[in-house]
Amino acid sequence: MRIDYKSRAGRALFAGGTVLLSGCALTNHPQPVKQFFLPPARAMAAPAEPVLDPPAPPSVFYGNEVPSMPAPVAPLARPTDAEFLIKRADDRFAEGKKALEAGRAADARLQFDRAVEALMSAPENLPERSRVERRLDELIEAIYRYDADQAAVGESDKVAYDKSPKDDIVEMTFSVNPMTRSKVQDVIHQTASQLPLQQHDTVIGAVNFFSSERGKRVIAAGLRRQAKYKTMIERILAEEGVPQELIFLAQAESGYLPRAMSNKLCVGLWQFSKATGRDYGLIQTASTDDRMDPEKATRAAARYLKDLYAHFGDWYLAMAAYDCGPACVDHAVMRTGYADFFELRRLNALPKETQNYVPEILAMTIMGKNAPEYGLDHLDVEIAVETESIELESATNLALIADAVDLPLSELKELNPGLLKVVAPAGFSVHVPKGTLQAVQTAFAVVPASKRDAWRVHRVSDGDTFAGLAKRYSAQTASISQVNHEALPEAGALIAIPVGYPGDRTVAVKKTGVKTAAAKHRPAATAVASSLRQKKAAPKTAQRSAGKGAVKHTASLRTPNS
Repeated sequence: MRIDYKSRAGRALFAGGTVLLSGCALTNHPQPVKQFFLPPARAMAAPAEPVLDPPAPPSVFYGNEVPSMPAPVAPLARPTDAEFLIKRADDRFAEGKKALEAGRAADARLQFDRAVEALMSAPENLPERSRVERRLDELIEAIYRYDADQAAVGESDKVAYDKSPKDDIVEMTFSVNPMTRSKVQDVIHQTASQLPLQQHDTVIGAVNFFSSERGKRVIAAGLRRQAKYKTMIERILAEEGVPQELIFLAQAESGYLPRAMSNKLCVGLWQFSKATGRDYGLIQTASTDDRMDPEKATRAAARYLKDLYAHFGDWYLAMAAYDCGPACVDHAVMRTGYADFFELRRLNALPKETQNYVPEILAMTIMGKNAPEYGLDHLDVEIAVETESIELESATNLALIADAVDLPLSELKELNPGLLKVVAPAGFSVHVPKGTLQAVQTAFAVVPASKRDAWRVHRVSDGDTFAGLAKRYSAQTASISQVNHEALPEAGALIAIPVGYPGDRTVAVKKTGVKTAAAKHRPAATAVASSLRQKKAAPKTAQRSAGKGAVKHTASLRTPNS
């Protein structure tokens, strides 16, 4: 029978059935209570003695306790848009470095491109835009350095010298502007200087030149680099007891380029010739040249200038003798009877170069010590890298140290301009960034001293295997396993790779590298300058590239000091 639950009769029949069923459950006969869940009753023995109540706890038993409550978890700060872009670019850059290390140049180029593009995509109105621009400059510079390393594969022992800026201006004739004369007079009167600042038409003419568009580029470029060495130079000049203003002599000589070379083949910040350098303790070997070590050369220059002053008793004549040699100045004084630089200049008793040399230094001193007066106070100066040194106990490949401290080889070379070859000899003190000395010592601990001129190091990553590393570095699996005691350490540790660096191989190496990437990124720096910062001048990466490798000499260095 089918029941229609929608009809009234159906609903009544359903309700009645429900009651009947309920009644069956309620009208059953009562059942005896089951007690098998309870323990059997036991008779309790009467206590022998009355049970005393336990003492009540003191009222302050918990009074000093504070309930333990978990500290509220601060919500994670959401990264800003600028931080997000920088993080994305840094991740791409790190991937590019890994690809480059593995020899995948095309992949490295792609990742470097993406890193730059991530930052260049920043909108014009982005908050913290300056952070993005600063990081972009840093990445472009780093990419250029890695590019330079790749381009130099097989040519790591060739030294590229910078052109000395002095060669371009020593023969010039400076004109005097009456307005410049009045301003220079006022500036000199308000300038404190250990070096006498004499008002003379040639000095005013030099100030006039350095105030022009062309001259201002020359002095501004030097002042940008001066910041990198200023603290060190001022300290040494003070220790040797010579005027602080002689720092501008280095600017006139080299523009503070440690590997500057003049047309007379003098080199370094202070442009020493081979003979004068040796006289003042600057050792020159096939692998090293102390004339290009900024600190050693500064010490030698300060002592040389002090000796020249002791001989002539006049700082202007001492500076002139630094340029053309003390014998030249002695001869001019004896021939004319004047021990005065400007009189010797008037009588044309000194070489043309020297006649301009002293006025240039005085003009640079006046303008450098009064930078706001000449619009030189807002320069994008180079920051000095704090370093520490380690003396090598055996011949060591600089690339080994570069890998240990995670720096491009070219950057480590810049910290050691006095090293001419990629393999530093035993006894050489290598400069590394402050805080990285432990990493160098760790690398030395895994590579035997006798192998540091050839073997490489690798920083272990998750997933590395001996077979994979052997394929990556074109080495033997058994060799890598044996020198690392048959086991890979945890990720982040350094291990030895018994194979030489590409630049040390005798076979020809195809120069693929990331050169096309550099060709793309370095012009991009100029585009960035106009589109992101809207400045007229190209960023420092492009500025540096104009001077790098402008002069490449491999001949032996002779002739007197320039």
